[in-house]
Amino acid sequence: MIDENQTVKRLDDKILTKCIFWIALIFAIFQIITAAYHPVSSQVLRSMHVGFLLLIVFMSYPFITNSPDKKPNLIMGIILGSLGLATGLYQWVFEADLIQRSGELTPLDWYMGILVTILIFEAARRVMGLALPIVCGVFLLYALFGHLLPGDFAHRGYDLDQIINQLAFGTEGFYGSPTYVSATYIFLFILFGAFLEQAGMTKLFTDFAMGLVGHKLGGPAKVSVFSSLLMGTITGSGVANVVTTGQFTIPLMKRFGYKPAFAGGVEATSSMGSQMVPPVMGAVAFIMAETINVPYIEIAKAALIPALLYFGSVFWMVHLVAKADNLSGLPKEDCPNPWKAIKERWYLLIPLFILIYLLFSGRTPMYAGTAGLALTVIVILGSAIVLKVSQTSLRVAFWVCLALITSALFKYGISVAFIVIFGLIGGCLFIKGAKETLKVCVNALVEGSKHAVPVGIACGLVGVIIGVVSLTGVAPTFAGAILSIGENNLLLSLVLTMITCLVLGMGIPTIPNYIITSSIAAPALLSLGIPLIVSHMFVFYFGILADLTPPVALACFAAAPIAKESGLKISLWAVKIAVAGFIVPFMAVYSPALMLQGDASLLETAYVTIKAILAMALWGVGTIGFWRAKLYIWERIIAFLAGASLVLALPLTDELGFAGVALVFGYHFYRTSKTKVKTCLNNAN
Repeated sequence: MIDENQTVKRLDDKILTKCIFWIALIFAIFQIITAAYHPVSSQVLRSMHVGFLLLIVFMSYPFITNSPDKKPNLIMGIILGSLGLATGLYQWVFEADLIQRSGELTPLDWYMGILVTILIFEAARRVMGLALPIVCGVFLLYALFGHLLPGDFAHRGYDLDQIINQLAFGTEGFYGSPTYVSATYIFLFILFGAFLEQAGMTKLFTDFAMGLVGHKLGGPAKVSVFSSLLMGTITGSGVANVVTTGQFTIPLMKRFGYKPAFAGGVEATSSMGSQMVPPVMGAVAFIMAETINVPYIEIAKAALIPALLYFGSVFWMVHLVAKADNLSGLPKEDCPNPWKAIKERWYLLIPLFILIYLLFSGRTPMYAGTAGLALTVIVILGSAIVLKVSQTSLRVAFWVCLALITSALFKYGISVAFIVIFGLIGGCLFIKGAKETLKVCVNALVEGSKHAVPVGIACGLVGVIIGVVSLTGVAPTFAGAILSIGENNLLLSLVLTMITCLVLGMGIPTIPNYIITSSIAAPALLSLGIPLIVSHMFVFYFGILADLTPPVALACFAAAPIAKESGLKISLWAVKIAVAGFIVPFMAVYSPALMLQGDASLLETAYVTIKAILAMALWGVGTIGFWRAKLYIWERIIAFLAGASLVLALPLTDELGFAGVALVFGYHFYRTSKTKVKTCLNNAN
């Protein structure tokens, strides 16, 4: 009997795995076709996107998420997944009828609305745990019972029919802007990253980082920072970054003497910070551009200097800890040659550079993502053919052809790319050894679809917040409460907004985190006269830092099993290392030139950037308590106060800050130099 049950279970698992594979592949193909040719309406695209996501979730995730048996029941998975897909098909089949009777639900509409609500909440619970469903559930309860509240937060009251219509039909609930962005830009960029990862981009980045900084003081930690920064350019998840690059960097840091908590903190801080880096920015850049209706290029420009400051600060903190603990780098002979790594896989950088060029040249993210994805497939398939060719002339001819294809892609559109891709697929089928590359591409499509699940489900569920905020008008009420404080004390308003973002962001991935905080907190900052992009960047950055701050610290707990250390200890180190993440948003509010906003000149931007660098340098030595030698307690206190003075753009604060810089660094340099001279003289005697 036991053997028979085990055989049935193995058969179910095999069927389930094959079903998930084919569903994920069909999902990816559907998304690519709709991105390239737009055969369906926006509403159908959104609803089918959610439908496919629900199908994959219920086929892939068990009801009890911490169950040792990680696979769901086959029959229940098929039933619930099919119901989820049916909610999307319902919007497609009855699209015209739903438009004609907009706002007037039939009994079948009502049942489908209730069904999709239950399924999305359950899918989010299975994928991400209880945090996000609870937050969204609170907003749903507010829509249902908020009229019973006293004071300004009470609304006029809404029937269940009105709430279901708001959430499950139209474009202000589950199928709102976040779902649209997930179904278009985000999915394409996740696929783009999946193709590059499957082709070996992770190894390229890791080898390059190892070769460049691995042998320096504190090399293993600097490798973690650098490789996570590079990976952030192609991935849309900081937590995914932790478990990808962290598998290599955290054990490496521990092997060379770093404490487990510090090693995990460096990886978590770097991986979450990678979401601040253009062009992808954890895919939030595209949602932000859609939300506030500004060109993507403006978001990327605003994020550039803060991202550089953040990673410069993390490097500085790592360097100080390495000096304090006398932690050397790897032997240079054990590090790979960074330029050899580039030479072997340089062609993988072509799609990345083209993608960045397209985004920064004013093309839409949809076009840039589709073209970048198509070019990635062409490069991967083409390199598989070219590497089998021994003649240099043929290799050169291929890369020349690729250049011509790229230029044709810009001029004639995506159709040219698909023709070339089909031609290269044919070539791979007939060249010995190149067929494996086709499997890589298929696996990339499947893995990309799977990676899109947490992001897509989160985007769907946070539609509850957008829908309820839009229906009840609660955002201006919250903004008014912050505004009443900010009239007298801007700093206090910013601190309260920061705390709100950190609390709302606990245990919630970056994209829903931003959507929640931008819906609730960003309008308050805008009401205080803070520029639009700066106010949204403020809540975005603190939403990211919520994954590093105790008690939840999602990224730190993801690093915990790799570091074999408590997530709380890792979190405490992560907060220390990420000090720049706390400084930069405040500086940008007081000096928008840091984000290239307003009418700031290059000179003003340079001045504010220098202030930010000095503030981070001061807070770094103050936090670690070491520069050239151990700092006295009064040196650390002055360092903190001087750094804070440089952040605040108030009368005399800059002068006090610069004086603090001169005092701390000048005296410390004099003290340590004097000590070294005495040591040398004693040794000579």
